[in-house]
Amino acid sequence: MTVQSVAEPRWLWIALGLNVAIAVAEVIAGILAGSTALLSDAAHVLTDALAIGIALAAITVARRPPKGNYTYGLGRVEILGAQANGATLLVLAGMLAVGAVIRLLDPPQVDGTLVVVTGFFGLLANVLAAWALAKANRESLAVEGAYQHALMDAISSVAAIIAGGLILAGASDAVDPLLALFVTALMVRSGWQILASSSRVLLEAAPSGISPEEVGAALAAAPGVVEVHDLHVWELTQGFPAVTAHVLVSAGADCHGIRFRLQGLLKEQFGVGHCTLQVDHDHRNELVQLDGE
Repeated sequence: MTVQSVAEPRWLWIALGLNVAIAVAEVIAGILAGSTALLSDAAHVLTDALAIGIALAAITVARRPPKGNYTYGLGRVEILGAQANGATLLVLAGMLAVGAVIRLLDPPQVDGTLVVVTGFFGLLANVLAAWALAKANRESLAVEGAYQHALMDAISSVAAIIAGGLILAGASDAVDPLLALFVTALMVRSGWQILASSSRVLLEAAPSGISPEEVGAALAAAPGVVEVHDLHVWELTQGFPAVTAHVLVSAGADCHGIRFRLQGLLKEQFGVGHCTLQVDHDHRNELVQLDGE
């Protein structure tokens, strides 16, 4: 079975173009205005562009059919990319936090008007980027991560607007690095969530929302089933759950019929379409009787 992403690439390209334009504009404005909030938001936007690029690459690679040593295809490329993206977010957050603390100790003069104007256009572009990403199929972890980043960037732009507005109202220039620290906190949260979700896939943990205990209990309770063991529940990639198990059925039972029913149960009750079930007759009582003789 092929692991494929079905996200719509054209919406990702639109979001990528918007993010690059936002980042360039905010870097220029941040340097001219001396705004840490704008520069931190620009860095966050660049990580969003990276996330979208990873999603586009993952879609292209995941569509390749399985062959050679890659019998499941290359669907996990997006998971590796998500790991890199999450780690980058955390590194950038650390760097920006250090810069914000340094500026907090000695706040530079900030052009509040330029910060507000740039933040406003950044907010507009971030909302448009989030809208474009929402049009794509977000079953892909990389696409979902990019979508969440766009939402976080919209909040970052709001923080920049608030910083500029407070400075224009007479507040201390320290407001700017304080709100920059708020933005870095959002980056840490987003990066950690991406790392946690992708790590679950790489460590072959059970998919979120599917309990191995419930799966085992449902299989064992099916008519004709005596025992279920060697049960494994994991994800090949985001949105592609899989199950394997060894099932013992009563002597004389229809192994193929029971296997067919169990496959239907997994699909209907747990949404698992890829399963490998070894179904055998339970001959343990017969062996005990032979030993007794």
